[in-house]
Amino acid sequence: MASTNPGKIREILQVLEGLPLTVETLAGRPSIPEPEESGLTFAANAELKAAYYALRVSMPVVAEDSGLAIDALGGRPGVLSARYPGETYEEKFANLYRELAPHPRPWTARFVCSLALSDADRVLFSCEATVEGEIAPAPRGAHGFGYDPIFFYPPYGKTLGEATDDEKLVISHRGKAFRHLRDWLAS
Repeated sequence: MASTNPGKIREILQVLEGLPLTVETLAGRPSIPEPEESGLTFAANAELKAAYYALRVSMPVVAEDSGLAIDALGGRPGVLSARYPGETYEEKFANLYRELAPHPRPWTARFVCSLALSDADRVLFSCEATVEGEIAPAPRGAHGFGYDPIFFYPPYGKTLGEATDDEKLVISHRGKAFRHLRDWLAS
């Protein structure tokens, strides 16, 4: 699995639990430099990363690219979610709220997760999943990671930062995408 993000790894392993496979992460391979994520879409970046790492570790690799797409900002930060201005997520939130201020609410948004499983020279499986919501008027909650505290999920009446890990995994973009992968692997 092409990730070192502990939050993502925890979520993904929970979805894949029970399958007869061994999952290794990049945490065990620190000498592999990260590729440049030059794709213009989440899917392009997921495929790029999966092929890049599969070539270097000589085994199939699943990679994902995910982020936040806000309608009032034309889908930004999108594929640049991790590189959106700000050293911390609190700074990123403040910058987003400044950009959103002139736009009327609700600020509809979605989390997107594209994943690809590659054996280096071909993509074996790919999919994309989303979860629809809104940007909350202010960050709330200490659960989750990344943009979760500002992503309000109307059916729950709370942000993903307020949702438990189990609640989030049921509806999250990453949970949905990796359940598709799980179904494909199981078949």
